This record gives sequence, C-alpha cells and structure tokens, in this order.
Amino acid sequence: MPADPDAGGRVTIARCCRTAALAAGIALASIGAAAGQDRPPAPAGASASPLVAERTDESYTLIFFNREIVRLRARVVGRRPSQRALGAAQLLHELVAQRATTPVESQSFQGTSMITVGSRGVLMLTGADVDDLAGETLDGVTAQTVARLRRALDEAAEAHEPRILIKEAATAATAAAAALLVMWILGRARRRIGDALGALSERKIAGIGIAAVDAPSASRVLRLQRRAIDVAFTTADLLVIYGTTTFVLQRFPYTRAWGESMSGFLLMTVERLGLDAVRALPGLVTVAIILAVTRFLVRLAAAWFTAVEQGQAQPRWLHPDTAQPTRRLVTALLWVFAVVVAYPYMPGSQTEAFKGVSVFLGLMVTLGSSGLVNHVMSGFMITYSRAVRVGDFVRIGDVEGTVIHLGVLSTKVRSLRSEEVTIPNAVVVSQTTTDYSRAGDAGGVFTPTSVTIGYDAPWRQVHALLLLAAERTPGLRAVPKPLVVQASLEDFYVKYTLLVSLQEQRARLFTLDALHANIQDLFNEHGVQIMSPNYVLDPAAPKVVPKERWFATPADSAPISAAAAQEPAAVRLAGVNTR
Repeated sequence: MPADPDAGGRVTIARCCRTAALAAGIALASIGAAAGQDRPPAPAGASASPLVAERTDESYTLIFFNREIVRLRARVVGRRPSQRALGAAQLLHELVAQRATTPVESQSFQGTSMITVGSRGVLMLTGADVDDLAGETLDGVTAQTVARLRRALDEAAEAHEPRILIKEAATAATAAAAALLVMWILGRARRRIGDALGALSERKIAGIGIAAVDAPSASRVLRLQRRAIDVAFTTADLLVIYGTTTFVLQRFPYTRAWGESMSGFLLMTVERLGLDAVRALPGLVTVAIILAVTRFLVRLAAAWFTAVEQGQAQPRWLHPDTAQPTRRLVTALLWVFAVVVAYPYMPGSQTEAFKGVSVFLGLMVTLGSSGLVNHVMSGFMITYSRAVRVGDFVRIGDVEGTVIHLGVLSTKVRSLRSEEVTIPNAVVVSQTTTDYSRAGDAGGVFTPTSVTIGYDAPWRQVHALLLLAAERTPGLRAVPKPLVVQASLEDFYVKYTLLVSLQEQRARLFTLDALHANIQDLFNEHGVQIMSPNYVLDPAAPKVVPKERWFATPADSAPISAAAAQEPAAVRLAGVNTR
C-alpha cells in the first residue's frame, strides 16, 4: 500500500513542535538561571551551560517501581536533585495511571538531554549530572536511563494486568510446592543415608576390634560422620530455599528487581570467589615454596644441634647443655622470618579486615605479654647461664628436688616426696638456687647433720662415734671422707656437726634416715647421752637405751643390717623418674 504523504508531513510537523518546545523550555531555564546571579557558578568540569545547571554536593537517585533509574547530581533552574527526582517520579506515576507509558525517547540540545515519555518531558539530564571521574558521558548516562525507564514502565504496566499476575502467582505456587517436595525428599534421604553409613561404620569398627579402636574414639568418628551429613544436606536445603525465593520474586513485577539482585549476588559471589582463587594461586605457590624451604632449614638445624648435644659436633661457641634450647630458638626465628616473608603473598593480606585482625592480635599480645616476656627472658637466662640442668638435684627457695623439665616459661622440680612443683622462671631467677649435683660429679657435696652432747662426754669419743656411724651407713661416699666439726660451744652442751657426701642426692631422706639410726645405736651402745636441744641439770639416770631394749615389742628381734636399713630407699628410688 503506498505511503500517505500527509501522514509523513504530520509526523515531521510533530517532531518540529517537540523540538521547539524543548528549545523554549531550555531558554526559559536559562533566563531563570540568569536571574539568579547570586548563586555560585558551576564547576569547571561541568559541560552544561552555567546558566542551566550547577554541580552540588547533594546527590539523589531516582527510583521508580523499585528500580534505580539514574543518580542526579546537579541543581537545575534552582531545583535540587531530590526535588527533580521526586517530581519525575510523581509524573511517571501519573503517566502509568493514564496508560501513557510509550514511547520512551531522549532528545539532546546544547549539552543537555530531555527524556520524554508519551511525548511528555519527564526528566532533564545535564553535564553536571555526569560523574566524570567514573568515566561517564552524558550520552551514555542518557541511553542507560532510557533503557532502565522503559523496563520499569513495562513492569508498572504489567502490574496492572490481573491476568498476568494470576498466571505468575500460579507459577510461584507451583515452584514453592516443588521446593517443599524436594526438601521432604532430602530429609528422608538424610535419615536413610545417615543410618546406612552409621551401620556400615559400626560394622567396620566391630571388625577392627576394641583393642585397636576404643569406644570413645569410635563414638567421635560416628558423631563426626553424622555432622558431615547434616552439614551437606542443610546446605542443600538452603540452596533450594534460596533458589525458590529468587524464582518467586522474579515472577512479580514489583519484586522482580529483588529477585534479580539475589540471583546476581549469588552468581557474582561464586564468580568472585572463583576469580579470587585463581588470582591467589601464584601467591599460594610462593607461600608453599617459602614454607618448604623453611621446613628444610629447620630440619637441617635440628640435625646439627642434635649432633652438638650428643657430642658429635663440638663448636667453640655452643655448649652441649644449651644445644636444644638454642635449636628451639633458631626454629622459632626461622618460622617467624618465613611468616614475615610469606605475608605479602597470602590471600587477603592487603584487605582492611586482615589488617584489622593483625592490629587487634598485636594489641592483645602487647597488653598481655609483659609477664610472659619476663618469664621467657628468665628462661633464656637460666638456660644460657647453665645454672641448672635436667636431672640435677637442686634447692630453689624452699623447694628441694630433681629438675625434670626446663621450659620456656617454667621449671618443673620433683621433690623428695615425689611432688611435682612448677616454678615460674622469673621466680627461679629471683631466688637463690643451690645445685647439689654439679660439685657432686667431681668432689661431692657435704650434707650436714648435727647432735648436741654435754661437756662431760669426751669430744674425741663423740668424733669417733659419728665417724663410725658414717662408716656403717650405706649410700655415703668414701671420698671425700666424712668429717666432724664442733660447730659451737653453747652454755650447756657442745654442738657437733657431721659432714657426709651422699652418693645419690635423690635418696637423701632414706640415707639420712639410716645415718641417724646408726648414730642413735652407737651413742646408746657406748652410753653417751644426746642432749637436744639443751639441758640445765644432769638427769638422775643416763638418758640412754640399753642394748637389750633396742628391739622392744613390736620391733623385730633380728638386728637391722646396713643392707636391710637401706632397702626401703632402694625400693623407693626404683620408682623415681627423672625424665
């Protein structure tokens, strides 16, 4: 059919009228802007005429039918961005009510763009509305605004169609029912799979036997298995709920934007995680190489320090006693250095969250490490001064016993009563420490025991009796020889001190027990009274025990030999573990 020439003419005339109206509107806006000479000029970067629009610090987003259309940043003809957006939204609602939502077009004129809907001007965009720093252009923003507005108007028109809404509601209800069915199937599958795997695991554990796997371990394995199944199926349920919610929201015009944002969020999250994992691969490889090299150096250092401790290597600057503590220190320094070198290559190390956690941990260590550092430095002082060694019999303050552990923070001592005493290293450094084992390795350490005897007893006899008691006591060293000193001459008695060297300091209680028993027997046998702590007058009868009463009931009548007297000590020492 041939085209109507009159129709073409009418279209041309209509376009000319719209152009003339746009020009008139811009001219009026220019006149209004020119009238307000007191307003500040637009920024230099704005492409629009300073008489039409000016850039402001305020920005406002035009939202129509739950969709973002455009962000306005300029004041046009004295109207702020919020006023422009609210006015455009009100006009769009009126057009939707009038069913006049097409066509959506844009026209450019002297650095501005007028967006029209149904031949009515809805919104004017200027160069001041464009974010130049983000790389936006007026033409690009105009085209994007027209596309968004068309979609929002189409959805607004669709929301007024009951037939379409009923159809989409039925589709959403079907999707929800299908989701409930899938979740019911997943619930039954969870129970059946959990029961089947539990029975299979119990059969395998029963086949291995109780000797290999104890009941608590088997119970933990079963709990871990059921927890893994619960996590897997719970994740599947959440995915079903998330997908169904997204699908239902996309069915209805007003909530379609929410559904699209949910779908886009999930896809973008998966995409971002995948890209981050790919980008992190080079850094992870670098971290793995650094850790592998550090592990090799740690093993090499451990082998060398072990050789020094065993005497296979004898460097002048390192004593065998300090080899293992030095190994631990070098190992810690190597790992700290490895972490420092690998830190820039760790995924997320440059994020603000990672930096915040690092600062928080550093603050915690700083506030709580004052006492910790004191104990650590005291441990280093104990170790490198070689004040004590593991296995030494020492006295630290009021604690006497064998050192069983030298730690970074504390020292453990097993007392003569088999008590394990933990002493902080700072306390060890601040108190006097006596080591009975060091000198005992060479010449022995004297252990004193004292008696007080009256002046009427010949001192030479007392010396001989004390030395004879030492000879009869097992567990004492022959070299250095026991000796007796007269420690003091008191008002009513003489204090004699017998100095002996013990073969084994850990048997101190039992050796001194045997020594004291022999002293009492010998002094009783020779009729010498032990006057302790002191006396004023001589007793009417000598304070000695006759030999025939040494084994009075319920004591055994058989004489106690030296070996028998020492037997409890030997039995007791068999259970001592110096670790």
